[in-house]
Amino acid sequence: MKEIYLAGGCFWGLQKFFDQFPGVLETEVGYANGPDRKPTYEDVCGNSGHAETVRIRYDESHLSLTKLLEYYFLVIDPTSVNRQGNDVGIQYRTGIYYTEDDQLPEIMEVFGKEQEKVGDPLAVKVEKLKNFYSAEEYHQKYLDKNPGGYCHIPEKYFHL
Repeated sequence: MKEIYLAGGCFWGLQKFFDQFPGVLETEVGYANGPDRKPTYEDVCGNSGHAETVRIRYDESHLSLTKLLEYYFLVIDPTSVNRQGNDVGIQYRTGIYYTEDDQLPEIMEVFGKEQEKVGDPLAVKVEKLKNFYSAEEYHQKYLDKNPGGYCHIPEKYFHL
């Protein structure tokens, strides 16, 4: 089992999006790469410096990191700074946070291909995970609990 942490705007939709893929074993929403103290949702909305992030545990024999990242780039605007859809603020920044140094070459290969495709500099930060704090329970699987909830990811991407 491997894991990767992806920030891509509101974490509700990103979690639901990744939960659909065979090989994804577990997802959890939380707050990453901010100050070394556990924030509340209110702290994060008040510019604590943390990014809304999804921890993805996956079976690499069924789903590669490359494929996960290709899916990720499908549902974000990689050139947008601190914004995805109608969500604006530092907590909505995009980022790929890795835990193992051997993930970096694969990440950078996908990142480079996306950069080439887009033609503009990407706003997606690639960095080692500094910290991750689980979000409150009501945020976990939020769109499953609240099917009409807002999401910046178009509905068509939840049925790939």
